Amino acid sequence: MDLRHLKYFIAVAEELNIGRASQRLYISQPHLTRQIQQLEEELDVQLLLRTPKGVELTQAGTTFFDEARNIRSLMEQGIERTKRASLGKLGRLDIGILGTGILNSIPQILRQFRDTHPDVKVVLHTMSKAEQVEALRQKRISIGFHRMPLIIPDIENLLIINEKLFLAINEDHPLSQHESVSFMELAKNPLVLFPPEARPNYVDRIIELCRDKGFVPEISQLVGDVITGVSLVAGGFGVTIVPESATKLNLPGVAYRPFYDTTSATVDLSCIYRKDDQSAIFQDLLVVIKNFRDQRSGS
Repeated sequence: MDLRHLKYFIAVAEELNIGRASQRLYISQPHLTRQIQQLEEELDVQLLLRTPKGVELTQAGTTFFDEARNIRSLMEQGIERTKRASLGKLGRLDIGILGTGILNSIPQILRQFRDTHPDVKVVLHTMSKAEQVEALRQKRISIGFHRMPLIIPDIENLLIINEKLFLAINEDHPLSQHESVSFMELAKNPLVLFPPEARPNYVDRIIELCRDKGFVPEISQLVGDVITGVSLVAGGFGVTIVPESATKLNLPGVAYRPFYDTTSATVDLSCIYRKDDQSAIFQDLLVVIKNFRDQRSGS
């Protein structure tokens, strides 16, 4: 069935007059009459009855009128959804996440994106950096968030922010009585660090900072994630260093203190993506990320 037949029939059914319908459609009355006749022949039913004032719908015509409008509505919705998809306003976005960024910056970025893309389904996948790279190459995700930059020929790495580091200590620890602490205190306390993943990683960053200060830290525990690390601190198993985003973890018995004697105690939050990804949805997310980066760097 030609979709034009539906368009013509709907116009006639709404006007109940061939002449007015032909004027509305900007076609000749004989041509419109032939189109309706072809439709009736294809359906093998009579849809219209001639009357002195125009036409009226048969019972079959009334039924087909309802169905034709439903089809038209579905077609219009389909066209609109297709256009929205081409503009990056509709579809699915798969994202790889890792670590403490999910506690603050990443939710802010995704919230800003969803404010302007409410019909895009965002799906998060917890993945290590190595898993993110593989998933990007297999096009199972569009972007990954992680820490510590990667240099890979086919993968772009974008620095979003550098977060300040904080000391997480038990509330009964003597250092909790101070509003800020010296970075050198780390030389006196066993460290709980995370996560023991592929190098370079967050552990390497902390060790690098300690060596820059002239000491090698004592690492008492290597755990899988920040929540486990901070939980151990709450239980009295040493101290740990966390990005500012992790201070959102309000675990009982834990206090967070900034360092007063170093400006280098920071760690990055970055994202990685395929250099050749030109999809509209991803490009829109990238704009949001860069705007977020610029806002944070200017604040």
